[in-house]
Amino acid sequence: MFTGIIEELGEVTRVEPAADVMRVTVRGPKVVEGVRHGDSIAVSGVCLTVVDASDETFTADVMAQTLAMSTLDTVAGGRRVNLERAALVGDRLGGHIVQGHVDGTAEVLQVVPGDAWRVVRFSLPASLAALVVDKGSIAVDGVSLTVSGLGDEPEGSWFEVSLIPETLSATTLGSLAPGDRVNLETDVLARHVQRMLRLDAHHALPSSLAEPGGAGREVRADDPASSSIGGDR
Repeated sequence: MFTGIIEELGEVTRVEPAADVMRVTVRGPKVVEGVRHGDSIAVSGVCLTVVDASDETFTADVMAQTLAMSTLDTVAGGRRVNLERAALVGDRLGGHIVQGHVDGTAEVLQVVPGDAWRVVRFSLPASLAALVVDKGSIAVDGVSLTVSGLGDEPEGSWFEVSLIPETLSATTLGSLAPGDRVNLETDVLARHVQRMLRLDAHHALPSSLAEPGGAGREVRADDPASSSIGGDR
């Protein structure tokens, strides 16, 4: 698990493609401190497993599914990446719960600069639109951010984030321009709720999810007694 608080800006130093996997080496002196074989490090939001490490670099394998779902499909030597080690038990949760399991990619649509801040608008794939809410949390290239704007237009959905100076200087988001691609990870709680609703469209939810006092009673989506989670119908 990660928190979306970037520890270090790293750089890809080597890429070794193979048939259905890619091996990448990344320079990140801070995140390799005390690292061991098998540890997890998020690379621009993608959770990778360390297979080798030196004083300044670590190496990880990227499987085909990860390449298909993320911007690592075009990774090359010299690319700057956001790095974060897995959270320790007892750490402060400065951002939000981030798994490093990327849902897909988005494109930068617009960048609006301010005096010291910047508003960036991203495309929002139709498959993810229901999982993103105004003022909710989202991870963009591994950075924990708050959705500051949201829209659903005939040509497609979009969302915006407002970036403070610290985020602009400490992460790769400061160099984004229209047309750039980024990795997206939506809120894991939203994904669980979506899955529950999809299952309940065809099957009754287990009795453990029934209303208080209704032990053993199955709850169905079309049951008037089962209002939407967290609000009225």
